[in-house]
Amino acid sequence: MKVAVIHGIGNRFEGYETIAAAWLPAMNSGLREAGFPIIEKPDFTPIFFGSIFRPNEARGSETTLSANDEEWIREMLLEFNREAARLADLNRSDEDAKGEDPRVQSPGDSRRGEELTRGRTPQGLQAILKQLSKSRFFKALGPERLLLADLREVRRYLHEPEIKAAVLARFEECIHAETRVLVGHSLGSVVAYEGLCKHPEWKIRTLVTLGSPLGIRTLVFDALTPKPSNGRGAWPNVRDWVNIADKGDIVALEKELSDFFGPVEDVPIYNGWAAHDVRRYLTAKETGQAIGGGLKP
Repeated sequence: MKVAVIHGIGNRFEGYETIAAAWLPAMNSGLREAGFPIIEKPDFTPIFFGSIFRPNEARGSETTLSANDEEWIREMLLEFNREAARLADLNRSDEDAKGEDPRVQSPGDSRRGEELTRGRTPQGLQAILKQLSKSRFFKALGPERLLLADLREVRRYLHEPEIKAAVLARFEECIHAETRVLVGHSLGSVVAYEGLCKHPEWKIRTLVTLGSPLGIRTLVFDALTPKPSNGRGAWPNVRDWVNIADKGDIVALEKELSDFFGPVEDVPIYNGWAAHDVRRYLTAKETGQAIGGGLKP
């Protein structure tokens, strides 16, 4: 099992086999683009934890948010809103010509900014979502109703010890002595990082993070285990860490993780409007180079 991969949020209704069926062909496409041999199924391990977040209660419970959920998600959506507004401004001339992307207002924009930052209610969340819905980068993340449930997974992983323990147990079961490359997408990059820090005895050579939220300072970075010291996160016991991020990926708010963790190789790519899509990340030549390089003797 030379390559292990960890999925991100929103995979509550998937499974080991369905993740493998989608990820392995995409990964092999990226390896081909980079000129490396493809990975055979026996050398590929999907790490699946989505079912830990799958609701087992009555229909509708998936999108019922606690007070803690609402506050944390509100702060994360405000971060996304700022980034969406920044991206819209960068593309303003092109979008104005097409007339397809209304003005995305940031939390600092006049009266609307006050509305976005006021209160801790579901209505407050909707005000932010209304602005974000104008961004095509944000729309690619999925329906708003499901996005709230997806974001709740991040908060629960970071702040509910029993959830974190269950996720890391799934992770630990799938790492073998032969594992050389670990690939984490989205929340999976956070799981990969913390799992590696917890097990410095592992011999994994290369960590590849795709669309990672690890650099979202207050909500994610400052909540990591081990806790960052003097503004710098611990370095996991790997030879190489390659962080790949599309400039339009709102989830990867901080595109350069070297500013937070040290000698990370930060690689920019272009995924189109589906900037956070894992298959687009995996089929990229840059991802193939990172994985293939980690498998070299």
